[in-house]
Amino acid sequence: MPASIQGTFERLRDRVSKAAGSQEAEQEREQTFGTFAGVFTPTVLTILGAIMYLRLGQVVGNAGMVGAILIILLAHVITVTTALSVSSIATNTRIGAGGAFAIISKALGVEVGGAVGVPLFLAQGISIALYVLAFGEGWTRIFPGHNYIVVCVIAFLLVFVIAYISTSFAFRIQFLILAIVGFSLFSVFLGSFPINGQAGLSQTPVLWGDYALWDFWNTFAIFFPAVTGIMAGISMSGSLKNPRKSLPVGTMSAIAVTLVIYLALTYWLARVATPDELLTNETIMVDKAFWSWAVLAGILGATFSSALGSLVAAPRVMQALAEKQLLPYSEELAHETEKGEPHTAMLAIGGIGMLALLLALAGGGLNAIAAVITMFFIITYAMLNVVVLTEQTLNMVSFRPTFSIPRLVPLIGLIGCLIVMFLINPLFSLVAIVLVLALYYYLARHTLVDDGSDDVRSGLFYTIAQWAANKAISMPSAPERAWKPSLLVPVSAVGELKGSYRVLKAITWPQGVVNSLGICPPGEMERLDGLDQITRAFLNDGISAQTTLLEDEDFVDGVRAATQVMRHTFFRPNLLFLQLRRDSKLRELRQLIDKTAAYSMGIVLLARHPINDLGQEQVINVWISPPPDWKLTKQAGGNDLSILLALQLQQNWNGRINLRMAVADEEAAAKAQKLLEELIILARLPGSTCIVVQQNRFEEALVLEPRADLTIIGLPRVLNLSFNRRIVDLVEGSCAFVRDSGEESALA
Repeated sequence: MPASIQGTFERLRDRVSKAAGSQEAEQEREQTFGTFAGVFTPTVLTILGAIMYLRLGQVVGNAGMVGAILIILLAHVITVTTALSVSSIATNTRIGAGGAFAIISKALGVEVGGAVGVPLFLAQGISIALYVLAFGEGWTRIFPGHNYIVVCVIAFLLVFVIAYISTSFAFRIQFLILAIVGFSLFSVFLGSFPINGQAGLSQTPVLWGDYALWDFWNTFAIFFPAVTGIMAGISMSGSLKNPRKSLPVGTMSAIAVTLVIYLALTYWLARVATPDELLTNETIMVDKAFWSWAVLAGILGATFSSALGSLVAAPRVMQALAEKQLLPYSEELAHETEKGEPHTAMLAIGGIGMLALLLALAGGGLNAIAAVITMFFIITYAMLNVVVLTEQTLNMVSFRPTFSIPRLVPLIGLIGCLIVMFLINPLFSLVAIVLVLALYYYLARHTLVDDGSDDVRSGLFYTIAQWAANKAISMPSAPERAWKPSLLVPVSAVGELKGSYRVLKAITWPQGVVNSLGICPPGEMERLDGLDQITRAFLNDGISAQTTLLEDEDFVDGVRAATQVMRHTFFRPNLLFLQLRRDSKLRELRQLIDKTAAYSMGIVLLARHPINDLGQEQVINVWISPPPDWKLTKQAGGNDLSILLALQLQQNWNGRINLRMAVADEEAAAKAQKLLEELIILARLPGSTCIVVQQNRFEEALVLEPRADLTIIGLPRVLNLSFNRRIVDLVEGSCAFVRDSGEESALA
């Protein structure tokens, strides 16, 4: 677009912003929307758009009432399962800008995300033309003398100007349109009754149609864009105040409301008109409603709003792709204004939408565009279900969504997408898949911008097979997301490992690893006979385990040498598991802890109570130390390993976690309460987790209720193992003293 025209848009936007006042400008700068404005409204208006007003009647006339209901329900099987998958992901990780692209990229990498994201924003851009064409049909019904092509072009430019001026401005217009659409549906409802000479529900519904216009799957392809409106809300993920809440609630409630409306309208259409009327009259709802003008207003409002929603959402997906350097001219496309508006990406999407509009007007029309959009959206839905299915299959500690769904849900969504793709158009489906694979191949061969902070690809390849090790190493490291307990357990006698079997199993099952390291002086290896049998017992229980034997006169030197060697292996241990017994040599333990601290390994020092041992293996007390400035960042302030260890034990013991903190005064107690509440949310701790804040010295607070079967406490840098022994007596139970390596994150 010429600089002069862009300058005109900029001046127009500035005038509107000044008129709106400083408070609105501040809200736009923050770019935060709630559930209703940011997800529910754009999703509902995009779903209740062109297809509902102008094509649902033809679907019912072509397929019959039952056939139309089957098409609607089948389309919603795919949409609902995908929305449930997105809801699950949204409650597990912090979704940034880009919607579906961000979700796929965080799980499967930016190469896969980009390969799907490019067709996604193209589909959203093309869908703008779909809605503008529908707007033109409604407008020419009111004003038959107006030129259809001119109406569509003017409508497109008007939509573009509104979206370009301000996202908040566009969303405020949608509230008005939502009221208009609601009133039009009320008028349709009144049309069910024989009032003022109207026939009402006088027709006997035709249950099965003869598919005079299209076969079943072509009919499905024409209807399916009606339910792709969930992308309008999902694509706003980077502009939501609380995407973890807004995406699941807004998306699922919008689907539920619109599903009821579509089923009710299907029944209404089958009862108010004959199949011939439905097939030949695209605006049958206008003729059969109580107030024709209300439905005409609804058609104009819904189609205009759908185009507006797509034009707001698509540039944000494109901008997210550009930020990862996945597109030509990425630096320009990633640019945004001070108020967070992706104007450059919006200009590009506007060009794509205008091109699609002109091609459709030249020959193809609404139905041809609907079929193309269907394929692109189904590919995106399939990949979103793949993401959740992969995360569920890996069963990593980092995948703890507060909204969990059965594995069957994404599996049904994935299979449904693949089957429907090939039933609609096998050739185009194959071409679409080849396009995605070609994009992936191209992106994989180029250096991409990715900090790897939330990328679990290395964890994925780590889990599924050893042969993927080289590929995982070549990708951005993400130890926090890929973290799982991999214990190095040094022992000098078989009984030491055998006695720890139950607790090691509880720490590592199902995806952890036990690396037993047997160390004996030369000539005394018989002391370690039977170590392999215990390793096989772990394997039989579904826990990865291996044994290494080492001859060394000095136990500490042997552990240090083994640690130095293992730190450079791909499947290296990340936790050193030691035991503090009554007969332990404190100097030897201190040396082990100090010398392995430099090898990026966490420490778990287990001290068993001589009488109570691990008790009933149910209650776990976790003592939390306050992070700097009482603020949580990407990690939990040195408490990450304590929390992750507690989660593993709670899961395998079916137990309960108590978060405890000792503070000096009332002000600190209030801060501690708030911090621990936030920690429960961000770490996705079980709902049964309790908070215990005590205004007391730490040593005195230890002896107070609640008592636990295991107490987890941070291990200070300056060791005093005699004091650690005394803590076991104070709490009258076993203790695990832990120290983070820096590679753990309970918030990942």
